[in-house]
Amino acid sequence: MSDLRHDPLTKRWVIIAPERGDRPGGDHSRTEEKKTPFCPFCPGNEDKTPSEIFALRSSGQPNSGNWSIRVVPNRYPALGIEGKVNRRAEGLYDKMRGVGAHEVIIEGPQHLQHFHQMSVEQTFLVLNTVRQRMIDLERDKRFRHLLLFKNIGQEAGASLEHPHLQLNAFPFTPFEVALELQSSRSYYHEKERCLLCDIADYESKISSHIIVESLYFLAFCPYASRFPFEIMIAPKPDFHKAYFTEIEDLLLQDLAQVIQMVLRKLELALNNPPFNLVLHMAPFFRSRGGETVGEDFHWHLHILPRTTKIAGLELGAEVFVNPVWPETAAKNLREVVIKL
Repeated sequence: MSDLRHDPLTKRWVIIAPERGDRPGGDHSRTEEKKTPFCPFCPGNEDKTPSEIFALRSSGQPNSGNWSIRVVPNRYPALGIEGKVNRRAEGLYDKMRGVGAHEVIIEGPQHLQHFHQMSVEQTFLVLNTVRQRMIDLERDKRFRHLLLFKNIGQEAGASLEHPHLQLNAFPFTPFEVALELQSSRSYYHEKERCLLCDIADYESKISSHIIVESLYFLAFCPYASRFPFEIMIAPKPDFHKAYFTEIEDLLLQDLAQVIQMVLRKLELALNNPPFNLVLHMAPFFRSRGGETVGEDFHWHLHILPRTTKIAGLELGAEVFVNPVWPETAAKNLREVVIKL
């Protein structure tokens, strides 16, 4: 079982999980393992993964073939689903058991077809599966926050090629989300408006950062992008929601199209770069403190291409150096012609 340890200086929670070192790609010296053609996520290898939590299949029994989407526990989880959180002190430090969830959403049976390369209908089904799994995990009172992420490419932390998303449930609010929540809450208390709604409204008007605009969503390069070609996708102000679990089917269908367009543009503009995709939504307030979260926070997606390296300046000062103007990145991506 892993440990969750809190740093009182930086306010960050850190997961100490030695078992993660055993996952594929965890030891960078095992070059032969990376070349093996075996894939536990491909059809026919259902018995090589933990028993599925959820699946969409045309026929057959659980953990058999004929599936279009599968959800399984991560074989090398950062956090374990069993047990009580057991919050406690260790001297001046805070500590709890590494309790949480770590699920893998296998996007489809084809080995190298990511969800932006699938049909819009399949991408919608993947996003709908995410929503259903989040609704289910939200019912567990031990959990405070859900984080969805996707790693593409070895440089972005991917250990298996087969397209998949990962969904984590935490018994705490992660540092990055806590920072966004703090900024959003301060802005709301001062102006009685949602910060991300105001950002989306402004970006829609100036258009120099916009990549794709649909009826319900904006995709744009943030004004202070940390990475070259960094992208944010956010619902427009009229469709403000704090939680992804609240998204309606009509918006989910539109989001599937927007994600496909953005990722295809990124793929063509940067020649298939490694990247991370992360979904941020509000934490769950189990007792108090969330009275205004429905008004002050706004779920959104970050897409972070990994074309530059993080070094001393970023690690030591959290100051990122981006060699590409966001306005230039947005213009380049806007001008990429794609076929849906």
